[in-house]
Amino acid sequence: MPGQKQRKKSVRQKLNAIDLEFNGKNVLLVDDSIVRGTTSMQIIQMAREAGARKVYFASAAPPVRHPNVYGIDMPSASELVGHGRDVDAVCREIGADWLVFQDLEDLIESAQRGNKNIRQFDTSVFDGNYVTGDVTEAYLRQLEEARNDGAKHKRHEKDGEDSVIEMYNTA
Repeated sequence: MPGQKQRKKSVRQKLNAIDLEFNGKNVLLVDDSIVRGTTSMQIIQMAREAGARKVYFASAAPPVRHPNVYGIDMPSASELVGHGRDVDAVCREIGADWLVFQDLEDLIESAQRGNKNIRQFDTSVFDGNYVTGDVTEAYLRQLEEARNDGAKHKRHEKDGEDSVIEMYNTA
């Protein structure tokens, strides 16, 4: 999605909470990862609106704190909910009553169990250690400027894509 407003709207269109499943209950929501926090925040709010007493959240991945520089179109570092925040701050940001993340070492160990020949993973989005060793702070700043929502919006506006995106989202 090209912007935060569209991302929030998209979550509400794709998901809904059934009151019977949430009303008066403590619930644990599990997601594969938390990147921007948009989806997490929205589904936590939906659970609360459906009457959940407490909403706990678990991520099957460690906190995403750093941008991907190897070809995956991810948000800029400042748009990652885990960037510069500890677990308690992320928990407050997404509105959960409690939050747990998968531990990086456990994630690596579980993946290696399936294939003992795997020795190294690219875990840079979690730990900031880029396997090529040539990722500089200057390059990361350049990525920040190019990838943030404001820069993307300017590019879309320049290319006349806003009207296409808006038509798609309202269809």
